[in-house]
Amino acid sequence: MAEVRRVLAVLLLTMLPGTTAPAVAEPVPPPWTGSWETAPSGTASALPGAAVRNVVHLSVGGTAVRIRLSNRFGTAPLRLGAVTVALRRAAGPDAVPGTLRTATFQGAPTVTLPPGQDMVTDPVPLPVPAAADLLVTVYTPGDDGPATFHQTALQTSYVAPAGAGRAADEAGAAYTTTINRWYYVTGVDVLGDAAGSVVAFGDSLTDGNGSTPDTNHRWPDRLAEQVRADRLGVLNAGISGNRLLRDGAGPSALARLNADALDRAGVRVVVVLEGINDIKGTPTADDVTAYADAYRALVARAHARGIRVVGVTLTPYRGFSAYTDAREAVRQRVNAFIRTGGAFDAVADADAVLRDPADPTRLLPAYDPGDHLHFNDTGMAQIADTVRRALGATGSRSAGAR
Repeated sequence: MAEVRRVLAVLLLTMLPGTTAPAVAEPVPPPWTGSWETAPSGTASALPGAAVRNVVHLSVGGTAVRIRLSNRFGTAPLRLGAVTVALRRAAGPDAVPGTLRTATFQGAPTVTLPPGQDMVTDPVPLPVPAAADLLVTVYTPGDDGPATFHQTALQTSYVAPAGAGRAADEAGAAYTTTINRWYYVTGVDVLGDAAGSVVAFGDSLTDGNGSTPDTNHRWPDRLAEQVRADRLGVLNAGISGNRLLRDGAGPSALARLNADALDRAGVRVVVVLEGINDIKGTPTADDVTAYADAYRALVARAHARGIRVVGVTLTPYRGFSAYTDAREAVRQRVNAFIRTGGAFDAVADADAVLRDPADPTRLLPAYDPGDHLHFNDTGMAQIADTVRRALGATGSRSAGAR
């Protein structure tokens, strides 16, 4: 493990495309690092006068936080009447006494967020430990049209309806309605000595479908546990139903790459597991050259920012309703490119790890939640371990060896 940590330090702190690592100097870690993320996936009806208490699980800690909020898919200016942050006391909506803080926007407690825009709060002086649950409460006083949200949270959050109190109540007693979506909040950055962050960029396989809700068993969560000692944040930019080549559930991978990955605080590596929805979806996407071009474009844009990219092979799905032998042939050819095409800095071969040796077109039953496409908690842990090893393999290569 010590060797993995050493390699990750080189990868995340010193190496830029086309250069070699310095022999001695170690750059200063970024002051702000992403600790939690969700990617906006669409809109839901507004909740005028309500306060949404979003429960989010941090990866790394720090001495202060700042909150990322989004009106990316809204059609009207969004009035934020209050945004508060607190450590969660235990299961449920209650805050730890004394930790609740009101976020500000250039010193003001309220702000109007234009449609199509994201915003980051001022720093909030709240020390937070690694692996903490944070309560990010957003109060919207009016009906400002469709609310930007993340559909598949796999996390219970809470709503205080109109008239039950603004966002700044300490106890959480007013939060009587439960929801399984995240509204408006899309990220938490922490201030401290973290070494940077890794973005998990993908579809429902990354979003966490198949894992147990309210347990933080998505593979990015499990990866965060494995690299916590290395002071690495892990951000989940998965969107269920997302595609590499075209818009669908959320913008296409290339369309959202900047906002959901490259522009996040302290990003050093992007891990890409994206493409299975193109293969099994409609219209048919069977031109492997299009996949290769898209992967190369994604990597080139990341490299232009000094960010490394790990490619993850697409996992089996025989038994799922959209499976066909013709689509399986496309998956095999796409995986051949991911493994040997030279586009990525390293490859995490999830296909090899999760497939059934008796039938490589299927998931091993021990990793299958029953739908033959997604991963259960055990499968998620296997993906995390495979990605962690790939991060180490990336660092062991010279930066110019592409």
